[in-house]
Amino acid sequence: MARYRVAVDTGGTFNDFVVFNEDTGELRVLKVPSTPRDPSQAVMQGVARLMQDGIRPEEVTFFSHGTTVATNALLENKTALAGALVTRGFTGLNTVLQTPAFGPAIYQVFADLPKYLIPPRYTAEIEERVDFQGKVLQPLDEAQVRETVRKLVEKGVQSLAVCLLFSFMEPDHEQAVRRIIQQEYPGFPVSLSSEVLPRIREFPRFSTTLVNAQVNPVLTRYLGRLESELRERGIAARQTYVMQSNGGVATFRLGADLAVNTILSGPAAGVVATSQLALQAGFPNAIGFDMGGTSCDIALIEDGHAIQTNHGSIGRWEIAIPMLDINTISAGGGTIARVTEVGTLQVGPDSSGADPGPACYGRGGTVPAITDANVVLGFINPDYFVGGGMSLDRSLAEKAVMEKVARPLGLSLLEAAEGIVRIINVQMAQAVKAVSAERGYDLREFVLVAFGGAGPVHAARVAADLGIPRVMVPLAPGATSALGLLLSDVRRDYMLSRLGLLTGTPAGDINQRFNELGERAIAELEGEGFSRGQIVLSHLLDLRYSGQGYELTVPCPRFPLQDADLPRLRTGFDEAHERLFGHRAEAQPVELVSYRLVATVAVPKPQAPPCPPGVGPVDRALKAHRLAYFGPEDGQRPTPVYERSRLGAGDELTGPAIIEQMDSTTVVYPGQSAHVDRLGNIIIRTA
Repeated sequence: MARYRVAVDTGGTFNDFVVFNEDTGELRVLKVPSTPRDPSQAVMQGVARLMQDGIRPEEVTFFSHGTTVATNALLENKTALAGALVTRGFTGLNTVLQTPAFGPAIYQVFADLPKYLIPPRYTAEIEERVDFQGKVLQPLDEAQVRETVRKLVEKGVQSLAVCLLFSFMEPDHEQAVRRIIQQEYPGFPVSLSSEVLPRIREFPRFSTTLVNAQVNPVLTRYLGRLESELRERGIAARQTYVMQSNGGVATFRLGADLAVNTILSGPAAGVVATSQLALQAGFPNAIGFDMGGTSCDIALIEDGHAIQTNHGSIGRWEIAIPMLDINTISAGGGTIARVTEVGTLQVGPDSSGADPGPACYGRGGTVPAITDANVVLGFINPDYFVGGGMSLDRSLAEKAVMEKVARPLGLSLLEAAEGIVRIINVQMAQAVKAVSAERGYDLREFVLVAFGGAGPVHAARVAADLGIPRVMVPLAPGATSALGLLLSDVRRDYMLSRLGLLTGTPAGDINQRFNELGERAIAELEGEGFSRGQIVLSHLLDLRYSGQGYELTVPCPRFPLQDADLPRLRTGFDEAHERLFGHRAEAQPVELVSYRLVATVAVPKPQAPPCPPGVGPVDRALKAHRLAYFGPEDGQRPTPVYERSRLGAGDELTGPAIIEQMDSTTVVYPGQSAHVDRLGNIIIRTA
């Protein structure tokens, strides 16, 4: 019996499937139109097609999913109605954003203030108090908790966030509150800040826990329904995982419990794929350029490792969880172009999505999108979209661009389409600079890894504008994020906040706290069926100069630590601070703020076989010539169109050229050249 590992990544326009045969090493790619109203429908449609193609349900041994369910629910305000329980006197946590922190707004009496995180009527106080050392000053009033919870549930609250003062030092009160809630309402969703984010700083802890409470019921229902449907299909894989924002996968159950950790589920898989594929191709420094149907996700890879952060935001929500550092902008194939009231061309931020989609989809859309512009310019073949699995209507694309952009601006059809593309390219170039040049990185030392259905269409021009010398297009760009799901290890993050001077904390005390976290990590992963020998623990410390309001995460040089290692930790922190902020303060004491433990279990990685060499002239891959417009400098010209599956390692192309495949189209612009490397990647030289 064959063994298959299946991964599916939900996008704004398509769901991308990658199937890996563990016995033969074969990789199979499948694209299914997304179903935004119920994302599980598209997943199951893809599964059904895999079964039709001959894969038996019992042969699926691994299933991994990158999902935007939690993200979309939060951004579209379609979450569960959550209530919050806080320590008596601290309802102000919900109003922190109501007060402008700085700038002229603090003097504006009639300024428009941000919305509350949740309406004040759904925030209630609990009679209890723990001090900053974790000592109980006031015991928990259990009778008052019961009465308070009943009142909130009567108001219609569907989930509860519990964020008590200094619970990261002493979680007993929060755990007692959960027990009371479960006694009153068995199975009621409860999120504890001491589990979601056990660290200092009340507002980020409150905001993060509240987000988890809002999206937990949504993701629980979705993953529960999906798992049931998979079981009904006969797929009983023990390993069913969901992608997390930290670049690792977690079980469906844990993913639902800590739903806030899946906010960047989809983009994170693409970053994992970028780092590993670029490293295999010999590029340790890379920038991921993932342009899909609704957005473009940019991430920087340095020395083979994705840049990580412990803080981010989604809309007005502050989320302080370990996550890959991804810059997302509204720039995808469905991004809409329009002429504003003052007569300027605006592209984005809204998108036509999958339904109705760009005008050329023929589903009722009448406003032009990026895909429409690329069809008009001749970059995308209307008859070979998704490998011919979906036809586009060029006349509808031309009509939308002409009526909505060209005619109002007095431009020709091609000039209008070119203007749309140039504007979105500038926006994406700015997003690339935000994670690279603006942080001190030299773009000449990086390769731009272009993927997503639309990424390879735009990447070569964006790279040329930025001075990036090379663009790498992976073998299956439209399914690279889905491939990243198969390359992602199982990962859990644990943390503990304990303030103290680094020089005043013995190495033995640090080791003891790490051991406590390690015992918990091992117990949980062993409970999922992994052996102790499979689990790798990494130890990190959050450090800051005394008096600072932020900290940097520094890896421990080894574990267990010796007292002699503490000066090395201090030096590592000074160097990291200087690298990020341009200075260090060696005379200033350093504080230890939090302990971080990362537990990972490596999963078997699909290995791409060497690409067969190209035999004979490259014209064997030539399909046709098509008129394509490359701007006023290069004009419209007949452009050779190649079939990527016919290209082999060592093949060389000179721009302009268009390379088509089932899941994407690659454009090589005039003055550029490209070759196929030993792994089948297309490497474009932009200069």
